[in-house]
Amino acid sequence: MIPCDPVILLSFINTKLRDEYTGLAELCAALGLDEAALREKLAAAGFIYDEARGTFR
Repeated sequence: MIPCDPVILLSFINTKLRDEYTGLAELCAALGLDEAALREKLAAAGFIYDEARGTFR
C-alpha cells in the first residue's frame, strides 16, 4: 500500500527510487502501480519526474 498524502507519497517514492529501483518504470512494475496515474497525482501537487535525476522534484 502506498501513501495517499501527496507529500508523504513523494517521500515514499523518492526513497524507493533512491534505495531500490533504477527508474520509475521499474518501481511501478514492481509495486503494481499505474505510472501515468502516479505522475498525475504528484503533478497535481506540483511535483514532476526528473528523468535525468531519477526522482520527483
